[in-house]
Amino acid sequence: MWLLILERFIYFFNGFRSYKHGVKADWTNRAERNSWNAEQIRQAMISRAGMRLNTNLALINVMVALCPLLGLLGTVTGMIEVFDVMAITGTGSARSMASGVSKATIPTMAGMVGALSGVFASTFLQRRAKREVELLEDSMVLDH
Repeated sequence: MWLLILERFIYFFNGFRSYKHGVKADWTNRAERNSWNAEQIRQAMISRAGMRLNTNLALINVMVALCPLLGLLGTVTGMIEVFDVMAITGTGSARSMASGVSKATIPTMAGMVGALSGVFASTFLQRRAKREVELLEDSMVLDH
């Protein structure tokens, strides 16, 4: 998840700039920009830019949703160890159950930290992509 988020940040701040300049140059170099056909070409250029910006954002959102589930899987594994200790010793001794409880809480915490930080990054990237598309659309105004 974090590698995809890092890739998106790098693309937003480096790769998309050159692509945006190329799209603007292609649009301004067009001889005719007033017809219906020119408007459709403009919309297609903007749509392609939006698709490039939104690449992997859905996958990042899926991974954000999976983080708590993976934490829950670790919790279940740790609780199974607690129950094994209880079955072997036959008592509910806190000392004997402590390692299993710690194994149960650490993955839960890690899953929540991953999910929360991923939500913030994903929201930022989605807003930034929407803003960049709107700015590109505004910069490619039709000549009337």
